[in-house]
Amino acid sequence: MKKSLFFTWIAVLTVVLSPLTSLAEEIDSTTATTEQTADTAGATKTDSSTTTKVAAEVTKEATSPKEEKIAPEAPTSSFTEVIKEKIIEGGTAFMSIVLICLILGLAIAIERVITLNLASGNSKKLLNDVKTKLMTDGISSAKDLCAKTKGPVASIFAQGLVRADEGIAAVEKSIESHGSAEMNKLEKGMSWVSLFISLAPMFGFMGTVIGMIDAFDTIEQAEDIKIDQVAGGIKTALLTTVAGLIVAVILQVFYNYLSSTIDSIAGKMEDASNDFVDLLVASGKVKK
Repeated sequence: MKKSLFFTWIAVLTVVLSPLTSLAEEIDSTTATTEQTADTAGATKTDSSTTTKVAAEVTKEATSPKEEKIAPEAPTSSFTEVIKEKIIEGGTAFMSIVLICLILGLAIAIERVITLNLASGNSKKLLNDVKTKLMTDGISSAKDLCAKTKGPVASIFAQGLVRADEGIAAVEKSIESHGSAEMNKLEKGMSWVSLFISLAPMFGFMGTVIGMIDAFDTIEQAEDIKIDQVAGGIKTALLTTVAGLIVAVILQVFYNYLSSTIDSIAGKMEDASNDFVDLLVASGKVKK
């Protein structure tokens, strides 16, 4: 009886627990499927995110302008720095002498340019003013006008009027002698400019000769001749020559300008002197 009851309870439990077991297995299966789906979704999401980042980076690289590598610019030297460097390379001994010739020559030339520009006044206007004073107020008034006016022409007129009471011959002689004195004043300093024009290339050539001598001495003493052993002396020689020629060219330009200006002033002085003598004769203020 007890055995049959025991087996009955087992059968009942089997019948009752069987659906529960099936339900538990289904729940477990569902959970596993859910977790697998979640893992798959997570992996898919991760892959999608990675793909999105890669695509964004590719797009950014494609759309962003490429940065060009700009090579650093070489430092540029100013004109004065280049000149200073060449002077040092050419040797300070002869280059200094050439520079002194340039400085002194330019100083004299500029002073002459200023002086000659002030001396080249309006001689025709001065002659008309002297004529007016001479006809209205006499010789003394014309003499005062010439004394107050600057320039070689006015000085010549003043000297002529000083000798007006001695006759026209004395006036002409005074004008001629004073004209020569004024020409000497105009040509003052021109010989120095000419001297520096000659000296500058001479010192440049002297530096060339000495540089070549140094180069040949190096060649003679060296057993194995290399170009860098003689390049320094040859470069020094060439630089001093170039410097001397440049100075000579600059000063020659000033010299030619000054010479032409002096010739122009001399021509005006001669024409004004002739017109002045004719004016004195026509006015009757001077004895013939």
